[in-house]
Amino acid sequence: MNATLSPTKVRRKVSSRRPRAGSLAPPYTQETHDAALYAIRNYLKGRTSYDSFPVSFRLIVLDSKLEVRKALTCLLSNGVVSAPLWNSEKSCFAGMFTVSDIIHLIQYYHLVSTSYHSAEQDVENFRLESLRDIEKTLGVAQPPLLRENPSSSLYDASKLLIQTHARRVPLLDHDTETGHEVIVSILTQYRLLKFISINCPKDIQQLHLSLHKLNIGTYVSDSTTSIDDAPEGYNRFHPIATATMSTLVVDVVQMFSQRGISAVPIINEDGIVVNLYETVDVIALVRNGQYQSLDLTIAEALNLRQPDFPGVVICTASDSLGTLMQLIKKRRVHRLVVVEGDKGRLLGIITLSDVLRYLIGERAIGETPEQRSGRASVSERWPSQDGVRPPSDVSENPPALDEQPQPPAEPAESTPPTVEETPAEERPSSDAAADAGESSEAAPPGSAEGP
Repeated sequence: MNATLSPTKVRRKVSSRRPRAGSLAPPYTQETHDAALYAIRNYLKGRTSYDSFPVSFRLIVLDSKLEVRKALTCLLSNGVVSAPLWNSEKSCFAGMFTVSDIIHLIQYYHLVSTSYHSAEQDVENFRLESLRDIEKTLGVAQPPLLRENPSSSLYDASKLLIQTHARRVPLLDHDTETGHEVIVSILTQYRLLKFISINCPKDIQQLHLSLHKLNIGTYVSDSTTSIDDAPEGYNRFHPIATATMSTLVVDVVQMFSQRGISAVPIINEDGIVVNLYETVDVIALVRNGQYQSLDLTIAEALNLRQPDFPGVVICTASDSLGTLMQLIKKRRVHRLVVVEGDKGRLLGIITLSDVLRYLIGERAIGETPEQRSGRASVSERWPSQDGVRPPSDVSENPPALDEQPQPPAEPAESTPPTVEETPAEERPSSDAAADAGESSEAAPPGSAEGP
């Protein structure tokens, strides 16, 4: 008997799954932003400068009696553009040799020398210990003789950088046997900001407010006036220093020296950013004594630029501070050009000094104005090289963080600090982590090139 089997119908069980609950992530508000700033500052107060050191590095230290030409060759051959100076006669720290010194030296010999040949001969015999005399002749401010102990908190070191307008601070200790100073390392703005971005990731995500709203950076005073409507001699991009492709290199060098800046945006007739000219570009031109290159136009000089130039890093005013910090974590960034519109019209420029000044603030956590006035200022702690106290830094962008009490942050000791190494083959810049005479090539711990 044949039987035909029909498929059995299976009734599905009605799903009893509950509807998905909404996200429990707290909304981004001004309060969460301020709380993140509070946590970052509190974290830095619990960490020392030692915590920011790379796993391994070597330190380039120059004798103050070394000729400028040899010192410049030494820096560039090691991939750095500044280094601490050592007075071998007194066995003490003698300041820093930076890109600014080279810029001042170039400007000085361009003004006083009768020919490029005589300028080249003068630089050949010029010694590092005489650089301060050049600054006096040019009438530019001399850098303060800064230093900090490696055992001091990163928060105190950050305050020192802010209040003295410095891009780096040498970390000095004392030899317990001889009592002499020992140059341990250099703390730069870039290293400090990268340390924050690596070790405070949750707090960085909370920094959601825009750069323009936080007033971080320098912006053009009038971005609406077109070139046709602007009167003769009117600078549409004031107070930002700009140049065009036809500007002479020597004119840009004068901007670097007089305004104390390390880069100038290159724009076209419509104000569109087409490139960026930096102090390290000038150093590359004259490191072989080619002072004739100073009479080149920017367009001609850019053709001589090294092919490893990383390009111009741009952002918009609506980008958040957290996004910027994430960028610092991923790549070496020293400044960002703020643009607007699809074509990239110049709107402003943001430096690491601007970012650090906002993150750290002018007042300490929980410090009242009365307490701050009673503290010794940085100028009282560290005299400058000529005995003149450096001016204090009055922040133009004080955050509202300290104006109201904030909830206590998690203890800083809960998470061990993390330090990443920066590849030594990256292009050096005037305020890079490696610019202070440090190269993060693999080296045995404790190895150093010193006096």
